[in-house]
Amino acid sequence: MPAVAVEYDALSLFASRLLSHHCTSFGDHELRLLQAALSAGPDVPALLHTRSAARRLLQDRAKEAFAAAQAPPLDHARILVVADFFARAFALVADVRSCLAMRYEALLLRDAKYSDNHHLQVSREEWLTFAKDALQNGFYTIASKAFAYATAHIHPSHPRQLDSTNSIEKDKINDITGLRNLAKSLSAKHSVQTESAEYMKRRNSCAREKYNLQSGKPKLPGSSMYMLGIKTRNIKKLLHSRERNLGEI
Repeated sequence: MPAVAVEYDALSLFASRLLSHHCTSFGDHELRLLQAALSAGPDVPALLHTRSAARRLLQDRAKEAFAAAQAPPLDHARILVVADFFARAFALVADVRSCLAMRYEALLLRDAKYSDNHHLQVSREEWLTFAKDALQNGFYTIASKAFAYATAHIHPSHPRQLDSTNSIEKDKINDITGLRNLAKSLSAKHSVQTESAEYMKRRNSCAREKYNLQSGKPKLPGSSMYMLGIKTRNIKKLLHSRERNLGEI
């Protein structure tokens, strides 16, 4: 079977599975279908096209799946399953923003609802790994928040009582705090750059509008133009006469 046929068959089958199955039944089988579709293209343009189509499909389906998972009766475990599946799927199609969003939602939910569950509670390492990924990919605001969670998880019971911590733990806190400050600084810088870009955009728009208004001003009537021409000619004659008189002196 040609590679193109395999590619579209796999993507169609993946789309069919997403649309026909309940959100909590998504798993490794669907991810293998997606991976097969992404690796079956005959050339790079075909692969990029398939990835783009799969990304749009996942974004649409993720919204529907989360809406269904959050419908009453609310089941947090079901939401975690959906978030985990789409985080892995978005990673396959290189949608970093959506992948990080899914991971962040899952971490927040686990942190709020499963802090006493040994298997589901969020560790400092998980928050730190996520924060570094967000920082590396330019999502500075989320990275700053995640670094704060990582710091709090060093000593969950007494996060601010640092006097009793040993030097290794203090070094870890200092390292994470430094990364958090870097993320906050980059976030502020990015915000300023965004505002500057918006200002220049508005300024250019105003300049174009002003130019259009000026270019749209009514022209002088014929009589005024005639009088202005005579006045200009007389001024030129006067200047010429003065230059000739100065030359004769």
